[in-house]
Amino acid sequence: MSHNTIGHLFRFTTWGESHGPAIGCVVDGCPPGIQLTEGDIQVFLDKRRPGSSKFVTQRKEADQVKILSGVFEDESTDGPRTTGAPISMLIENTDQRSKDYSEIKERYRPGHADMSYDAKYGLRDYRGGGRSSARETANRVAAGAIARKILGADVEIKGALIQMGTELIDGDNWDWDEVDNNPFWCPDVEAAKHWESYLDGVRKSGNSVGGIIEVQATGVPAGWGAPVYGKLDTDIAAGLMSINAAKGAEIGAGFASAAFSGTDNADEMRIEDGKPKFLTNNAGGILGGISNGDTIVARLAIKPTSSILTPVKSITSAGKEIDIRTKGRHDPCVAIRGVPVAEAMLACVLADHMLRHRGQVG
Repeated sequence: MSHNTIGHLFRFTTWGESHGPAIGCVVDGCPPGIQLTEGDIQVFLDKRRPGSSKFVTQRKEADQVKILSGVFEDESTDGPRTTGAPISMLIENTDQRSKDYSEIKERYRPGHADMSYDAKYGLRDYRGGGRSSARETANRVAAGAIARKILGADVEIKGALIQMGTELIDGDNWDWDEVDNNPFWCPDVEAAKHWESYLDGVRKSGNSVGGIIEVQATGVPAGWGAPVYGKLDTDIAAGLMSINAAKGAEIGAGFASAAFSGTDNADEMRIEDGKPKFLTNNAGGILGGISNGDTIVARLAIKPTSSILTPVKSITSAGKEIDIRTKGRHDPCVAIRGVPVAEAMLACVLADHMLRHRGQVG
C-alpha cells in the first residue's frame, strides 16, 4: 500500500491500523533548533481524543504520544530541540474491541471503504476499517502540532464546526472565543445548546449525520504558494480532502461565488497603514494560488459516519444480498472530531509552503 506520505519540504508519513498495536507517523523536513516536547503535541491530540464526551465514540484511548527520534537535549540546550533528522512519533492503541466487527468480516458497510479496499487489494482489515478508519487522523494531528511550531506564533490557525446535519449556524452570531467551551467546537453558544438535543436524538435512533468544518489561518504573509501546479489553495484542498469522510472542500466564498456578479465577487482594496487592505474576503486569502496576506478561509464537508445501528441494504463479499447493522462504538457525527484534524492539515500545508517559499525566494 503506497501513497501514505504528503508534503514536499515538510512531509509526513503515517502508519498503523485502527485495531493494531499502535499507530504513528514520521515527520521529515522539520528545521533544526525548534523547541519541541511531547506536551507541545499532546495538547492538540487531546482535542481529537475519543471518549471525551457522549457525543463522540466511546472508545477510550489516551492517545499519549511518544517522540522516538529527531529531538535532542543536553546541558547546552534549554529543552528538547529538533535536530533536523526525521521525527518519529508513536501512539499506542489500548482500547481495541475487534470482536465488535466479527459480524461484518464478509459484509460490506454501505458508504464505507469496505468494498473498494477489497476490490483493490483482494483483502481488507475489517477491524474498524484498518487504514480507512478515522483512527489514522491522530497521526495528522501530531504532525500538525510540529507544523505549528515551524509556522511560529505569528500564524494562528483555528477551526470550528459550523453545520451539523441540517443545522447551519448564523454567521452573524459567531464568537470564536466560544469554540473551546462546548463539545462541538461550535462558535455559536445557542446553537451548541440546541445541537446537544439534536445529536442525542440522532445517536439514540442508531443513525448519524455529517457536518461542515471551517478553518482559518491569520498572519500568513503575502507570497506563499506558486503557479501553476503548486497553488496554495490546491494543496489546502488536497490536504482537507485527504481526511477520512471528506466529500467536499472550498476556499473563501467557494461554490457560492458561482452565483456572484463580478462586482459582488471583487475583493475591493484600499491602503491602510501603508499596506493593502481587502474590504471583503471572497478569495479566502488566496489569489492566483498565492497568499495575499488576508485571512485564509477554507471549508470541508464531512459525510455521516457509515457504521450505524440502523439496518441498511448491502451485500457480502460472496455476492449475497443482506441487511447490515454495525455494532461497536462510533461517532454519531464524526465531523466533531474532524475539527482539530482539519486544523492540523491546514497547518501542515502552510508549513510546507512556508519552507518552499523560503527556499525559492529567500
